[in-house]
Amino acid sequence: MEHITKSFSDRILLDDIGFGLQEGEKVGVIGINGMGKSTLLKLIAGIEQPDDGEITKGKNIRIGYLSQTPVFEKDETLLGLVSKRNPKTPEEFTKESEAKAMLAALGFTEFNQKLSELSGGQRKRAVLVETLLNPVDILILDEPTNHLDDQMSQWLEDRLIGYRGTLIMVTHDRYFLDRVATRIVEVDRGSLYSYPGSYSKYLEQKAQRLDIEQASERKRQSILTTELKWLARGARARSTKQKAHIQRIEDMQNVKTPVLDEKLTLSSVSSRLGNTTIEAEHLAKSYGGKLLFTDYSHIFLKDERVGITGPNGCGKTTLLKIIHGDIEPDHGLVTVGATVKIGYFAQEYAPMNDDLKAIEYVREGAEYIQTKEGKITASAMMERFLFDSTMQWTRIEKLSGGEKRRLYLLRILMDAPNVLILDEPTNDLDIPTLNVLEDYLDNFDGIVIVVSHDRYFLDRVVQRILAFEEEGKIRQYEGGYSDYLIANADRRQQDERSVGKSLSESEETSIRKKSTEKPRHNQKLKFTFKEQREFETIDTEISSLEEHITKTEDQIQNAATDFVKLNELSEKKEKLEKELEEKTERWIYLTDLDEKIKAQSSK
Repeated sequence: MEHITKSFSDRILLDDIGFGLQEGEKVGVIGINGMGKSTLLKLIAGIEQPDDGEITKGKNIRIGYLSQTPVFEKDETLLGLVSKRNPKTPEEFTKESEAKAMLAALGFTEFNQKLSELSGGQRKRAVLVETLLNPVDILILDEPTNHLDDQMSQWLEDRLIGYRGTLIMVTHDRYFLDRVATRIVEVDRGSLYSYPGSYSKYLEQKAQRLDIEQASERKRQSILTTELKWLARGARARSTKQKAHIQRIEDMQNVKTPVLDEKLTLSSVSSRLGNTTIEAEHLAKSYGGKLLFTDYSHIFLKDERVGITGPNGCGKTTLLKIIHGDIEPDHGLVTVGATVKIGYFAQEYAPMNDDLKAIEYVREGAEYIQTKEGKITASAMMERFLFDSTMQWTRIEKLSGGEKRRLYLLRILMDAPNVLILDEPTNDLDIPTLNVLEDYLDNFDGIVIVVSHDRYFLDRVVQRILAFEEEGKIRQYEGGYSDYLIANADRRQQDERSVGKSLSESEETSIRKKSTEKPRHNQKLKFTFKEQREFETIDTEISSLEEHITKTEDQIQNAATDFVKLNELSEKKEKLEKELEEKTERWIYLTDLDEKIKAQSSK
């Protein structure tokens, strides 16, 4: 691609850019929504043509393209979609068994189901399978990880890592980019910036680029100041040298100043939260004979950050809707405190009025909000969320899907909630917005309950994971998503060892029965006096340790320049975290024992 320019309405998306794609590369495209990422993919795929410039491709290059919003015929079935669109030459024919295996990996069981009966997310996954099965030289994927749960994302990662062709994709899944991409391309204000390596390498290289640009700008400003003083002394443009000197000064003045990334910084916007928050007691829910969850109880504590994870269709959104009061549980009760003010960021929000201007939509929520710094107007809030003065007065129909989702999030925050319920907030939000949302949640003075398949987001934001597991059980794990993976793997290993141990004990019992000894009755489980006292106080001890760790982290930030104090506080934090880990393991043991004792009593 050479000297490519592309505009949409009155916005220049790509301004005289150059781009090349080499065989075997895996390129991740990132940038703020509305900057032209999807447009770049469509130009490469040949779906759109540039306003200016030239695109050259190798002969007989086959391109596969996954759109954000795929289109298909009304009565098309899953298998029909795959078989119809794939080539059927003997060497390229895709076997039905392979298609079924891929569909199964993405959660499908009814292969002859009509696409019109599927949800939007299921349709996107179906077309993803069709795109992956089609043998091509260049694979173009626009948001392939949207609507994939954790296991599906892992499956797609592994497949694309082993993919031998050339790949270019837009995705906001940062762990996915880190594992798959060999180059990151950032679309920013009409320009392209290319960084070899993974997403982690991109972060390092971008920081270096910005430092160099700022150093060059400081040097230019210094020279320009000196030269302008020379002009102010009354230099006359008589000689050729003097004319050339003045021309150099004018050229320096016309150099574009580097633009720093705008920060979506936002201090905590929330209302006061009283002592009674949200209490879920013995919740149970089934749909169409399928048990989603049963006997689930939880008291959401002030400032708690909870991540909810599990496979698609397990009941995560249903649980959020029960907490929010949109639907009733089959059993159980949700108590909501009088001071609780919920902001609910839904996966599928009510349609926006396309005739409204963006700022009019935000002002429907509030004209201004109160923060620690004072009142902030709706317009100022929009500036912080990268809606400049021009975009604020743009009609909603002209905004991209990601920009609408960002606008929807801003509208919710304008209501100053003290409990945020976020259902898949990372879908369609760009990485810069995700970074700011994460920073905002760090300082949010309230409770955060989030359903997400974005592993990076969960690691960054939450302190506790509620995982949907087998037989309608929701199990609690301490820490972020990576901590959950480790703890869950350890628990499964312990369960396997327990099963092995039980089998061994069964063999010993069988031998005893064959002897002349009388069989002994099984001894009932019960707490010792020490265990009972420990079980009654351990929740309080864990909460106290968490508070101490939070306070220590605050002290570490305040002691950034005092290296002696910093070292002491770091050691203190490490000690507290180790103690918390031990307490948490003990809590798991005591809780399991308590459940077994209760089950034993009910028999």
